[in-house]
Amino acid sequence: MTKRLLVQFRYVSWIAIIGSMAGSVLLFLIGAAKTYNAFGVFLFNTAPPAELLHLDRADIAISYLIKSLDTFLVALVLFIFSHGVYTLFIKNKSAEETGTTLSWIKTPNIGHLKNKLAEVIIIILFVKFLELVLINFNQLRWEMLVLPAAILMLSAGLKLLGLSQHK
Repeated sequence: MTKRLLVQFRYVSWIAIIGSMAGSVLLFLIGAAKTYNAFGVFLFNTAPPAELLHLDRADIAISYLIKSLDTFLVALVLFIFSHGVYTLFIKNKSAEETGTTLSWIKTPNIGHLKNKLAEVIIIILFVKFLELVLINFNQLRWEMLVLPAAILMLSAGLKLLGLSQHK
């Protein structure tokens, strides 16, 4: 009876799957809107936000594109997470389809899912640093080196733990 209850409890993970997938769709739409804003600023000379007025139109468009890249990456993290949770907790392993899942998104265990998410989070942090440098290029300070140092330490920790090895 307890084992059957635990097996049925796995369906609670649909909450995480649906929530993550909905968040992913929303972030893809937000990323598309930021891309649209980049075209608007560069091609149609629409007014940029006040914090970007010190940049020229091309740099403002690049800033929007980097922000959209960041948004798309977070959307992909949510998508990978929802697919991984589905694969681990819901999908019937005996009805495994052959060759229908891309190799980079396959999730054989929870550790593999954590590895993929950690790698993408490091990339997101790198894009955030790129955005920070671009927006504040004329006002760079030593304090801005904290983020790349953190990225380096996270990457080194990931490598030392062997979490970035592709299996």
